[in-house]
Amino acid sequence: MPRPLPLLHFEDGAGAAMTLADFRARVVLLNIWATWCAPCRMEMPMLDRLQAKMGRPDFAVVPLSIDHRGRDVVARFYHDLGLSSLGIYVDRSGDAAYALEASGMPTTLLIDREGRELARVIGAAPWDDAAMVARIKSYL
Repeated sequence: MPRPLPLLHFEDGAGAAMTLADFRARVVLLNIWATWCAPCRMEMPMLDRLQAKMGRPDFAVVPLSIDHRGRDVVARFYHDLGLSSLGIYVDRSGDAAYALEASGMPTTLLIDREGRELARVIGAAPWDDAAMVARIKSYL
């Protein structure tokens, strides 16, 4: 059963204020992560490939960093790993992780077009493998 989500405030890579409502009408894979998280480092290239393969007007991968050092550390991380398809989104306060009750890093939520949680995965997952892509496509 879809679960309503709290309002989350964060910034995009240009420093513009955003909320999850900015992604309404899209299915969103929201990934709460940090540059210091080893499983996140392993997972981010898979999320980048998923966004490259499936990113379109009705689907987006939204990797929300909780790094308190902000955009610059995230941009360096993306550069170091060669990530080119993902947008940069940062919650320097870390409030999103608390509001979503993320009990580990990374925590990923599949969110429907109305902004409700459909599914949750705690820990790294093979986001770009065929079975996972098929499962995500079933929500589109």
